Amino acid sequence: MKRKLNIFIFFFLIFTLGINAQISNKVNTPSKLYSDRITNQDGKPLSGINIRVKGTNFSTITNINGEFTINAKNGDVIVLRKNGKIINSYRLNGSIYYEVEDQSSQIQESKSKKVGSISKKVRVNNAVQFQKELDSAIFNINKNPTQSVDFIGNALKFANNKTQISQSYAVLGDVYMSLKQYDLAVSNFKVSVDNSKNTANQLKLAKAYLLNKDYQNSESQYHILLKKVGITTIQKVEIHEGLGDVYSKINQHKDALNQYQTGLTLAKRISNNSKIINLNSKIANVLEVQGETDKAEDYLLNSQISVVNESPQKAVIESKRAADFYSRNKIVDKEVQLRKETLKNLEDSDLEEVVVEDVTLTKPKAKLDLGNAYLKQQNFDEAIPLLEESAAEAEITFDIETQKDAVQKLSEAYVFLGNDDKALSNYKKYVSLVDMLYKQKENEISEAVNLSKDLSVKQNRITSLEKDRELSESKLQLYQTEKQLTVENYKRQKIIIYFLIIGVLLLLLSLFWMFRSNKQSKLANNLLSLKSLRTQMNPHFIFNALNSVNSFIAQNDERAANRYLTDFSTLMRSVLENSEEDFISLEKEVELLELYLKLEHSRFKDKFDYELNVDDAIELNQFQIPPMLLQPYVENAVWHGLRYKKEKGFLKVQLFKKDTETLQIEISDNGIGRKKSAALKTDYQKKKKSKGMQNIKQRITILNEMYKDKVDVFIEDMYDDETGTKVILTLKKD
Repeated sequence: MKRKLNIFIFFFLIFTLGINAQISNKVNTPSKLYSDRITNQDGKPLSGINIRVKGTNFSTITNINGEFTINAKNGDVIVLRKNGKIINSYRLNGSIYYEVEDQSSQIQESKSKKVGSISKKVRVNNAVQFQKELDSAIFNINKNPTQSVDFIGNALKFANNKTQISQSYAVLGDVYMSLKQYDLAVSNFKVSVDNSKNTANQLKLAKAYLLNKDYQNSESQYHILLKKVGITTIQKVEIHEGLGDVYSKINQHKDALNQYQTGLTLAKRISNNSKIINLNSKIANVLEVQGETDKAEDYLLNSQISVVNESPQKAVIESKRAADFYSRNKIVDKEVQLRKETLKNLEDSDLEEVVVEDVTLTKPKAKLDLGNAYLKQQNFDEAIPLLEESAAEAEITFDIETQKDAVQKLSEAYVFLGNDDKALSNYKKYVSLVDMLYKQKENEISEAVNLSKDLSVKQNRITSLEKDRELSESKLQLYQTEKQLTVENYKRQKIIIYFLIIGVLLLLLSLFWMFRSNKQSKLANNLLSLKSLRTQMNPHFIFNALNSVNSFIAQNDERAANRYLTDFSTLMRSVLENSEEDFISLEKEVELLELYLKLEHSRFKDKFDYELNVDDAIELNQFQIPPMLLQPYVENAVWHGLRYKKEKGFLKVQLFKKDTETLQIEISDNGIGRKKSAALKTDYQKKKKSKGMQNIKQRITILNEMYKDKVDVFIEDMYDDETGTKVILTLKKD
């Protein structure tokens, strides 16, 4: 009995260990760190998206830039979850498929089950079937391109709007991009963009033009996008990066550098580390081409610094790019250091292959690069083992090209060391590998030709399908047109009535327009008259002022004339500056008036004194006044009132508030008065009308008509004996 119990325990332990080993194997299934970015249909990054590898417990959440890193391997399905939203994704590894899990439908299904509704066979509508076919096409883009094209053709059968047609042709363009059939990619992206001006697809079209070496159309498409309203910052970064790529290809390095720099500034603004790394590398490439290797190295170092927090794949690629830079510039020590770092990153992250954009790197290739760098240093002890490992590993993975290069370098190394046997042995391997590689390339070319033929047939079928759709739409439009004509026959009488009503409305509108036009013409004439009157004021004022200068010169008072001319030039500058304005601030007018009084007083010191008072309660900047409005009244007071007085006269100018909106200006003198002044005029002066006063009256009349009685002027005698004169101006704020 005891023996049977021991046997049972023994087998139980073996069984338990076996199960644990199987579980351990499942849990430790080798996987890779996979990085990507999730965006919506317009290319805007989506944060907070739950990312899960289907069938595992591996999950994460996208950051603010829509980026994530997760353990995944080729063939895995990544499930995206966030309220059942439809999400587009830019995939870095086409062999991994994205699936959107519609939580809302799951909840609804759960509710239906709880209610206990009887399950029925539900007819799948076109929209659901379309999405199913399109998802299948996306899944097969890299695994089976021809089948992907078939799925797109099926999807187009269920497409019933331009958005769905655009999505279908965009995926078809993605298929051809993955196959490097850039001309076909261009034609399909164009159809996609024609049906829907989707920014993400327009970016793809510009990229396809670039890869198809149609640089002019690529540049044009990027510029169109740059003018588009509502594009996101990350899309602007991609546009500037694309323009930089175009200019780099056509050797316009200065323009390429400017575009890359602009993109880098925007990428830093949104802290998009992936773009910062790419743009630093591209700027370094342009600077290197221009011969500025020191600056190029600085940007490469920036790229190396930025890649610290990125995925291992990105770190591997950036260290390789930097190593290639040092290799091209024959800086061997730094090249060796970076080649070692690249290989270490691959081994530490357990990455057999890294594919980022246009760069592919495997462990055998990394060892080949490091071994080749050691050969440049003539460090054969380090180089030869690495090259042998590279050749052996490349043989296992059927990487004939890497194996060929490794064997060739081994042969060269042994020749240098004088080991002819090993040199010859490796050279023979090299020759046989060249033959194998040639046959492989032939097979690849043959497969590519067959694939191209197959795709051409399928593309023609899709084109034919689209033409059939257009024909059906034309028939539908014809039917709708006939129906519309029938309906219009019943509407003609109503239309005639509508036309009559519209005619009456147009007549009323014409009358209104004529009234408004006349009003505007009158306003324009007033403005023209004001301008004419202002231009007349300046010569009148200058003429009188020059008479004063002439008076000083006649008296041989050179110093006074010079002083007068200095003040006069200051006054003239102010007058000319204000000559084009309808109104100036009262503060400027008072400054101009004060300077004019000073000039006149300097000439007629023995004739009058003056005083200029401004009420402290007045905010001069709050009132506007026509320029040169006060000066003619002051001039009249001096020349026609005070100048002819036997004893010394007095001129007083006062500004005070009547109320919050009205200002009163008084110009008073105790001169001989208007009546006596008129009697003293010569016959010539009587025939000649006063230009200044007549001009002022006309200006005030026009301004009051335009601005609703803004300025009011009243002139009266100061004293009962008709001597002295007082001018009262009332000025409104608005």
